[in-house]
Amino acid sequence: MVRHPLGNHHHGPDTFLVTSETKQTGAATAEKRNVTDNEPDALRDLVEGARVVLWDFDGPICRLFAGHSADRVANDLTSWLESRGLHGLLTDSERESPDPHVLLRAVGHRHPGSDLVAELEERLSQEELRATASAMPTPYADPLIRTWTAVGSRPAVTTNNSPRAVSEYLASRGLGACFATRVYGRTQELNHLKPDPHCVNRALEAMTAAPATALMIGDAPTDLYAARAAGVPFLGYARNERKERLLRDAGATTVVGSLATVLDVVRTVAQA
Repeated sequence: MVRHPLGNHHHGPDTFLVTSETKQTGAATAEKRNVTDNEPDALRDLVEGARVVLWDFDGPICRLFAGHSADRVANDLTSWLESRGLHGLLTDSERESPDPHVLLRAVGHRHPGSDLVAELEERLSQEELRATASAMPTPYADPLIRTWTAVGSRPAVTTNNSPRAVSEYLASRGLGACFATRVYGRTQELNHLKPDPHCVNRALEAMTAAPATALMIGDAPTDLYAARAAGVPFLGYARNERKERLLRDAGATTVVGSLATVLDVVRTVAQA
């Protein structure tokens, strides 16, 4: 795993092939490939059947809060609620959560459709937009997206993050043309956050794609549950053992520890 921030700016086109530089980048993750070494046929079947690839954003494409602490954002949102006299709106566990989406979901559940929800959602969207400047690209995500698109798949993003932040990041990496307008992110209808399949179904409907012809790539059980509810095959991405364990415990049967594994399969299938 690359541990220093790679930056979010794209300096020239990525090659469709894995270069010596990207091989070095993935060297530290090579030992994690045994996550899928025992299930290569399942991974190949997923790739071969995918005409549409639905990407979760924060995790599979980048680490959005790599340089802009999600924990600090959650604390700031909690402090903002408390400054409005709403300390009691959150439970202790919600107040202490490092995940800003936990706060957003909790407030949305208790005050659906309110101005409070709209303002809290906008505050989180602004933080996510700021975070794109220091987001860390997931190793091999860029060349995988470009290669898979070049051989005929249609990618889309289905995420609980702000669609504005997603589009900003994709443009900064030179990936905007791959996704076009196919970004299906968070709205102020917070009951539609994953694990609800709303964003997945929006993508399928807009792309006139049957669920069986799509593939969802996600790094959290909520992604798996959303894909399952929409009838879409699922591929898990786990950058560490904790992520893998959570996905496996949730029922994921095919999980990769490096997108290099998927890139190898996409290239193999394309050349067959």
